[in-house]
Amino acid sequence: MSTQKVLLGVLAGVAAGALLGVLFAPDKGSETRKKISKKGSDTADDLKEKFDDLLSSITGKIEAVKEEACDLYTSGKSKAEDLKKDVTSAMN
Repeated sequence: MSTQKVLLGVLAGVAAGALLGVLFAPDKGSETRKKISKKGSDTADDLKEKFDDLLSSITGKIEAVKEEACDLYTSGKSKAEDLKKDVTSAMN
């Protein structure tokens, strides 16, 4: 099972538990609606923050891979040029 599915399941369970807890609380309806609205807003903020963290992490990894690919390309190009010089020298 992927980490995303587990995380999504846990978050859904937490949200459902919070919602049920608020619904069965002995408050007036208007207070309950305010609490539900606040919980929804808090959960959305938490999810946005986690998504931003994930996006930053992925962006960092992509940048690292790009740098490594560039280094490999430069190294390969240099080795190919050296090999070409060696072959040319051996032929003369």
